This record gives sequence, C-alpha cells and structure tokens, in this order.
Amino acid sequence: MVSRDKTNQKSIRSMIQENKSSRSQSAVMEKVVPKIFLICAIISIFTTIGIVFTLLTETFTFFNRISIVEFFTNTRWFPFTSDENADFGIIALIMGTLTVTAIAMVVAIPIGLAAAIYLSEYASAKTRKIIKPILEVLAGIPTIVYGFFALTFVTPLLDKFIPGGISIFNALSPGIVVGIMIIPMIASLSEDAMNAVPNSMREGALALGATRFEVAMKVVLPAALSGVIASFVLGISRAIGETMIVTIAGGSRPTADINVTESIQTMTAYIVQVSQGDTGYGTTIYYSIYAVGMTLFVFTLIMNLLAQFISRKFREEY
Repeated sequence: MVSRDKTNQKSIRSMIQENKSSRSQSAVMEKVVPKIFLICAIISIFTTIGIVFTLLTETFTFFNRISIVEFFTNTRWFPFTSDENADFGIIALIMGTLTVTAIAMVVAIPIGLAAAIYLSEYASAKTRKIIKPILEVLAGIPTIVYGFFALTFVTPLLDKFIPGGISIFNALSPGIVVGIMIIPMIASLSEDAMNAVPNSMREGALALGATRFEVAMKVVLPAALSGVIASFVLGISRAIGETMIVTIAGGSRPTADINVTESIQTMTAYIVQVSQGDTGYGTTIYYSIYAVGMTLFVFTLIMNLLAQFISRKFREEY
C-alpha cells in the first residue's frame, strides 16, 4: 500500500510538472506568435511602400523629360524613334487595354454569372462536385498557355468566320481568351455571394408561388447584388492587368483606333516589350515603362477601391 501511494504521488507530481511546462510553452507561444505576425504585416507594408516609391521616383524622372500633358493627351505612342520624333501618348496603350478588357467582360460576365446562378440555385450536390473542380482547373492554367491557345487556335478559328479575315495579332482573340480566364473568378465570387442569401428568402418566395427562375433572378440575385458587382469589378481589374495573353496574341502596334480585328498593344504588353529589349538604362524609353506601370497601378487601385465601395455600400446583412 505504501509503495502504491508513493507511485501515485510521483505520477501526480509528474502530471503537475507537465502541466506547468505546457503552460509555460503556451505562454511563450502567446508572446512569440503575435510578434511573428506583426513582422509579416510590417514586411508586406514596407514592400508595398517600396514598390510605390520606386514607381513614383522613376515616373517623376520620366515627366522631367516628357510633358505630362503630352503623355495624357497625345494619341500617338511611338517611343522607338529619335528623341526629337518620339511620341509618348499613353491614350494609345489605354485604348488597347480597355478594348481587350471590354471584350473580356462581354464574354466573362454572362457566362460567369450564369454558372454562378446554376451552381447556387439549380445544381445538385453531386453536379456541384463535378463542375467546381473543372472551374478551379480552368483558373489554374498558366496565362502563357492561354496566350498560345489564343494565337494558335482562337485566331485561326475566328479568321474562318469573320468576313474579310482577321490579323494574326488582334484584340478580339486575346479579349475572348482573357474573358475565359476570368470566368472562374466571377463564377466563384458570385456563387459565394448567392450562397450567403438565407434559404428563408427562397422558401418564402417559393411559398408565394414563384418559380425557381423567378426566385433566382428576382430574389437571390438582387439580395447578392453587392457581391456580384464586386466580382465584376475585380474581374475588370484582373483583365486590365493581364500580361502574357495580350503580349502573345495581341501584337505590338499601339493605336487609339478601336478595331478589334487588327493588332493592338496594351500597357502590360509594352512593359514586357521594353523589359525584354535592348533599352539602355537611363534612357527615356527605360523610364517610360515606370510611367506606364504607374498608370496601370492607378487603374487597378481604382478598380479595387470601387469593388470595396460597392461591397460596403450595397451589402445586405441577414
């Protein structure tokens, strides 16, 4: 009996010591982990500040050489000539970017929204398990693969159906493929917004005699409108910033004319062109990529801020 009591006492002491050690470890973790998270947050903040600072300083250097008024009003973009004859009119690159973006959204919004409505309101659990992974695979395809798909498949296909043919480098082909690329983003975000709508609203509408289509279009979609519109805006932002597809299939002819069958150049495609060329450090062309990059940064920043504003302005809480 005495030996058993001693054994029990030893086990109790060991348990107490283990609890103390675990508590001390937990206390250390509680102190260390928040500091690690804080360091990660500070690193991300300073990285963003560094990027913006680099863009601003190099952009100011560019505008010391080229008038900012000419940059935003001139419709001609021909930097690869002598300094006296060079034209730096960002409107040509902006028009190319907006043309591709507009085509992409014409493709992505109807298909993405329709897919979201089907997955949220019509698809069974088994069907959803099949379709969702397919959309995720579509979102995971590298953009350079999309670019060659646009150049070698979509462009020859369009050339057969468009009267008068289409240039091998054009705005229509990359615009369509960019739209296909951002369908998963719009479908996923829109579906999440629709799934957040309470089932009681659906059941109430059905009880009043509404059909499933009427419930989806007149009840669920308006209730999830903030999330749906935010997905559209984020899709636009993604299309504006797309690089490889427009670089491969869009061409390198900046123009302010809107002709979807001819070669165009976007802001991202120009940055790639200059970055891969023989442009010397310190030249006007070298600094022009920072000015174009700053313009692109402002575009995407505005789109993201707009998406946040729409989400907060029209958010429905249940």
